[in-house]
Amino acid sequence: MYHYLVELYTPNTTWQTLPNEQRMEYLSKVGEALGNLSSMGVEVLTLTETISPIDQSTAHQYLGIWRFSNSQAREALLDGIRASGWYQYFDHVNAAGAEANFPQHIQALVNGG
Repeated sequence: MYHYLVELYTPNTTWQTLPNEQRMEYLSKVGEALGNLSSMGVEVLTLTETISPIDQSTAHQYLGIWRFSNSQAREALLDGIRASGWYQYFDHVNAAGAEANFPQHIQALVNGG
């Protein structure tokens, strides 16, 4: 069963005040760390800018969607994000879940309502 993580994030004032050279240095280090993740069962599905206007749009500028072979791989990525200092530079929201199908989702909605 796959596990998923959706990130929504926007640069904050701390990031915006960094000179471009420091931004590139920081992002290069993050990129190096991401290079080792595929061997752990981590797959990036997309890292992109959000599109708006759409119905019920988010104000966040960026979107990341990840797929994991297990929940431990997801937690390893989240630990790495936290340790990198990412949250000091970006206003960030995470949502995580496990693979499920439409009937399972319908039942969860029924049970949760």
